Amino acid sequence: MRSLSVKKKATKTLKKPARASVPPRVANVRAPVGPSPDAQRMALKAAEAGLDKKAIDVEIIDVTGKVDYADFLVLMTGQSDRHVASIAEGVDGTLAKLGWQAISVEGLPRGQWVLIDFVDIVVHVFSAETRTLYDIDGLWMDARRLNVPDAVPGTG
Repeated sequence: MRSLSVKKKATKTLKKPARASVPPRVANVRAPVGPSPDAQRMALKAAEAGLDKKAIDVEIIDVTGKVDYADFLVLMTGQSDRHVASIAEGVDGTLAKLGWQAISVEGLPRGQWVLIDFVDIVVHVFSAETRTLYDIDGLWMDARRLNVPDAVPGTG
């Protein structure tokens, strides 16, 4: 009988190709969200300018991290169309003197709702009816508010 010889197959050890150096994965960590450095000061100055023009129901709403168009909304109400326009012009003029130029003013001369965009803050000057109709205060009910003084120092 013929014996079967078993031949061992030569097995090659396969080397794995070298992996390219891959940087370790870093979690998508966002920097803490906060208002721009001058935004809070600008919002307070806008509120103060509105109060100088006898605006009522002045409110500063912190929308930092909630919207991408501003850090603060400053809301105020005038008692007539002329009053709304006067408040808006006063706020725009006061902030311009302090070096903050509005990029857009909408709603003048009509005076029902004037919007002044300063990039970091957006000022809304409403007639009472328009403010009630759009209820921006209610839309941002859960947002943090900044304290606004009842009266501007030196005016009463």
